[in-house]
Amino acid sequence: MARKSSSAPATDEPFDEKIVDIDVAAEMETSFLEYAYSVIYSRALPDARDGLKPVHRRILYMMADMGLRPDRAHVKSSRVVGEVMGKLHPHGDTAIYDALVRLAQDFSMRLPLVDGHGNFGSLDDGPAAPRYTEARLAPPSVAMTAGLDEDVVDFVPNYDNKLTQPSVLPSAVPNLLVNGSSGIAVGMATNMAPHNLVEVVAAAQHLIEHPEATLDDVMRFVPGPDLPSGGKIVGLDGVRDAYRTGRGSFRTRATARVENVTSRRKGIVVTELPYGVGPEKVIEKIADGVKAKKIQGVSNVQDLTDRSHGLRLVVEVKTGFDPDAVLEQLYRTTPLEDSFGINNVALVEGQPRTLGLLELLHVWVAHRIDVVRRRSSFRLAKRQERLHLVEGLLLAIVDIDEVIQVIRSSDDAPAARERLMSVFDLSDPQATYILDLQLRRLTKFSRIELEKEQSELEREIAELQEILADEARLRAVVSAEMREVASTFGTPRRTVLLDSAGGATAPAATNGRSKAPAISLEIADSPTRALLSATGLLARTSGEASDAPVERAGRRHAHDAMRGDVPTSTRGDVGLVTTAGRLLRVSVLDLPALPPVDGPPSLSGGIPVSELVALAQGESALAVVSLEDDAPTLALGTANGVVKRVTAGDVPANRDEWEVIALKDGDRVVGASPVGDEDELVFVASDASLLHFDASAVRPQGRAAAGMAGIRLGAGEQVVFFGVARAATRDLHTVVTVAGTSGALPGTGGGSAKVTPYELYPGKGRGTGGVRAHRFLKGEDGLVLAWVGEGPARAVGGAGQPVELPESTDRRDGSGQPLGAPVAAIG
Repeated sequence: MARKSSSAPATDEPFDEKIVDIDVAAEMETSFLEYAYSVIYSRALPDARDGLKPVHRRILYMMADMGLRPDRAHVKSSRVVGEVMGKLHPHGDTAIYDALVRLAQDFSMRLPLVDGHGNFGSLDDGPAAPRYTEARLAPPSVAMTAGLDEDVVDFVPNYDNKLTQPSVLPSAVPNLLVNGSSGIAVGMATNMAPHNLVEVVAAAQHLIEHPEATLDDVMRFVPGPDLPSGGKIVGLDGVRDAYRTGRGSFRTRATARVENVTSRRKGIVVTELPYGVGPEKVIEKIADGVKAKKIQGVSNVQDLTDRSHGLRLVVEVKTGFDPDAVLEQLYRTTPLEDSFGINNVALVEGQPRTLGLLELLHVWVAHRIDVVRRRSSFRLAKRQERLHLVEGLLLAIVDIDEVIQVIRSSDDAPAARERLMSVFDLSDPQATYILDLQLRRLTKFSRIELEKEQSELEREIAELQEILADEARLRAVVSAEMREVASTFGTPRRTVLLDSAGGATAPAATNGRSKAPAISLEIADSPTRALLSATGLLARTSGEASDAPVERAGRRHAHDAMRGDVPTSTRGDVGLVTTAGRLLRVSVLDLPALPPVDGPPSLSGGIPVSELVALAQGESALAVVSLEDDAPTLALGTANGVVKRVTAGDVPANRDEWEVIALKDGDRVVGASPVGDEDELVFVASDASLLHFDASAVRPQGRAAAGMAGIRLGAGEQVVFFGVARAATRDLHTVVTVAGTSGALPGTGGGSAKVTPYELYPGKGRGTGGVRAHRFLKGEDGLVLAWVGEGPARAVGGAGQPVELPESTDRRDGSGQPLGAPVAAIG
């Protein structure tokens, strides 16, 4: 059986209870409306005048009240959070610190208002705890809070009615437009884009001078948002809609360019990301897209961001894929292109309103005019009060002896004050000020200072009265202060504005009913030419192959000379003949494409042969040849005078390298070129003998053959050049010989050079000694370089720089002319 609690009342009289019946629906409606109003007004939406939510305003005001100016030391963020929470903001410390952090993030704010010291986070990571970070006001915040002690804004009680806080900051900076804002209230939200301070101030100044200005007028100064992260805004129609109605959207795009990330591979280098997008998010989306096979042509993504160079994301593109097409694919499928929805909702006179650009400017301009008017009134009253005291003090100094006598003869201070007021016709404040006067102020110098102060106060009072009496003068002062703010804190525009995307960007799908047209990511298998320079650089042309040899045009270019070229296709293979008698397969896609130019291509953008194939020590590439079945035979000449023709079809299909001649010990290939039966083979030996004979005299052989005798050499002599004289252009061929000292390496000495027409040299049979092509000067004992080919000839130094050759001469066995610089190669 249950017992009564001992705490129960001992009387049987009923409790004095009062029950009130309420309507639950009405109570819920009233409570919800109060909550919604509190969120809208006190938490989520910024004031259109200073662009701040209450928490941000309280942080800046408290930091200014604590004296945390830019010229003072940083203090712990936890101290700022504690002061704000304890005195002004009745919410949790986490919310206050998060708001403080955002004010210091240069990737969130176009003009940061807090100068943070320590880890204030990134787009992908949060900040350190407030006990580890420090903060102080940034210079723009000084302009935001300037004049708070001059009655420029109204103050309201804090949450416990013990302190007061500003209802709005003076805000000399158009913060709402410059830094934007975002927030979610009850039944409404705001999302405002940042802008450039200089542009916004220019538009506001125009509005001050022309109050009836239209939206098109101010958009001449503010063409679009200016995001902290830079990047590009693609399509301005949504921006214009937002400026007109307060709602709109636009696309933001990363800043990226195609570069050679390695010697063999191109990549996409991203240096600026869309607003609010972090690099880790981009890398994750690219990795997910590659894994799901939605993104093709990407082999790797690296984040090379550092403090010295800033953001740098490198997306490596697979061989065979067009980097520009891959970039357009990334724009469509990753956050490298994002959208930003503008919803300009802010508080105007305590009410949420959706504002266009013109209305936002009007609100800020009206606020600044009101601030300057109230400040001028406050300063006028202060200066008039000071002038009144100065005038009384000057009267006292003139009759200081009588003043002292009156004071000394008075019984007490109130009596002295009354007698001073009656004797000298002073007001109560003047008499009180004279009684408080220090004796050191009675010097002659003090009187001069007072008279100077009096005239200065009269001038300032007249100026302030003029400002308050003349609306045009007041607006001029406001405009001048705006100009000063822009010149002090303004920075150049970071975001590029584009009316359209351009390129191959396709429209996104709409409700699943339409899809973007497919873009060909792979490089098309189009005709091209593989090029080899005299200094060992490989490249390919970016346009279609031409029937005219590229080497003729290449010799006229300012950088490097052409050693050979071969027509092929971008997805084909070519062969490199080396001095070791090897033929190496190279994919044309691995060769960098030279940009289209007017005139001959420059091989300065080529890739060294050693980056594509493995060469032994002392081995170098001599020629680039076709590997097609219908290609002409390949002629090779060695340093020991051996000649060989290799059949074109003798190419292993499953190998990347093979021998094309069996060399004896100590021998090496000095030249290689495709040849037909109607062409001529040319040898030039170190003793200056030149031999040419019909190519038909050399029968084609297999790869394992060692060749046959080509030229008869004297003791200690060797071949310095072997090539082919084309039948179709033989009358245009030129012979270049460069003499020097035996033992000198090519390019190490100047020597002498001679240029003569090829037609001056009579032909002889294979295996003979040829005819003399150069007479040596004193100190010269042999040829170090020679070249025979379609002229005009071109000589280059070791770095590809041009070296001038002498004019052509008809003296077949004459001496050469001294060279101005060493020659490393001729082409």
